[in-house]
Amino acid sequence: MGRTLRSPRLRRILIAYTINRLGSWLGLVALSLGVFDHTHDALAVAGLLLAWQALPAFVVPALVAHVETSKRRGGLSGLYLFEALVTAALALLIWHFNLAAVLALAALDGTAALAANALLRTEVARVARAEASIDADGAAAPGDAALAERNANAAVNVAFSVSFVTGPAIGGVVAAAAGVPAALLIDVATFVVCGILLLDLKAHVEETASDSVTARLRVAWEHIRSDRSLRTLLVVDTTAMVFVQAGSPIEVPLLKATLHGGDRGYGLFVTVWGAGAVASSLLFARSKSPALATTLSGAVCALGAAFVGLALAPTVALACFAAFVGGFGNGLYVPSIISLVQRLTPQALHGRLMGAVESLGAVAVALGLPLGGALVALSSPRTAFLALGIAALAAGAVYIWLALSAFEPRRRRAAQAPETTGRAHKTMALPGHQHPPE
Repeated sequence: MGRTLRSPRLRRILIAYTINRLGSWLGLVALSLGVFDHTHDALAVAGLLLAWQALPAFVVPALVAHVETSKRRGGLSGLYLFEALVTAALALLIWHFNLAAVLALAALDGTAALAANALLRTEVARVARAEASIDADGAAAPGDAALAERNANAAVNVAFSVSFVTGPAIGGVVAAAAGVPAALLIDVATFVVCGILLLDLKAHVEETASDSVTARLRVAWEHIRSDRSLRTLLVVDTTAMVFVQAGSPIEVPLLKATLHGGDRGYGLFVTVWGAGAVASSLLFARSKSPALATTLSGAVCALGAAFVGLALAPTVALACFAAFVGGFGNGLYVPSIISLVQRLTPQALHGRLMGAVESLGAVAVALGLPLGGALVALSSPRTAFLALGIAALAAGAVYIWLALSAFEPRRRRAAQAPETTGRAHKTMALPGHQHPPE
């Protein structure tokens, strides 16, 4: 990853991404606290999370395709500046509270955020491949492109994991000390800084069929339909993430009611989960050539094992151990799934497929949160976690089957094909070794 950080352009993109993710976590936590303070209703907070994370699923692919039609620079920056305006409006609404308006603006902000994440991940991979394709003597070095893409994705994942741990904590402290509007205005500043840093990026992708959004979406959909491995991967990924997301509403009752850990125990649990994510993201970044399908299988199995561990844990300490295992799997999962999707997709479709991944993740949130709440209401936190753990382990077993039956044979065929074959390069046959992603 050191070579990635030596690139001034990639370093600037990563700084922008880190600032943005920190601000996003800070703003989301502060806004959640503000909504609860005004309504004293957990359902209102749940509605906020669904509006911000789930509703955008139906719009993000089209928005990504639209941004890719523009040949001007600054399309990605425009999304961040739009988020700045929306977040500023949310800060005003906290002073003059209106729940319906907050939910509507949260949906707009979430749509722009998911689309920007998809495009930024695509740009990171594209810039990394472009800079690696020319060696120090100015000669083409295509063999380094996939490794550079993988390293860039690993760097993005480290930034995501660090912001995931620190952002919510900063948001809680700032909201408590200076107020929710002040925290949201800090979030506005991070969007502005991010937009300025990325002004020179152009997300435009040439499309031979048509420049219309509908035609671009149709091309992406036809690619998914024609590639069985990719289609299966997306279906299994969404299913697995439903089970993982369902664990979120169960954590608080388990730690506070079942294990009697109180606020301090829950805070420790969240911190340890984040520490596991940071540790695995650093390990992934240092790994020279991880087998993506195998890593992904292990990540999902680790999450399933963590849920089973939470179901059986007799103390907060053992629950935190399970949390570290879950966080470790979490940190490996994100770069693995994104890298696999990119490996199975032509570069021209990376943005739209990243948008699809973001949208499917939002769908998983929309389905997972109610599922977790229902399981707790019908049984107990332990039983709910046990059921979700078994389901996640089953999804991990499916990933192992995919690694053996689909991805590995494809890797061997790619290794046997001549590297100079234009068609082989164009179709991007999946090597089982990591390249670039979330």
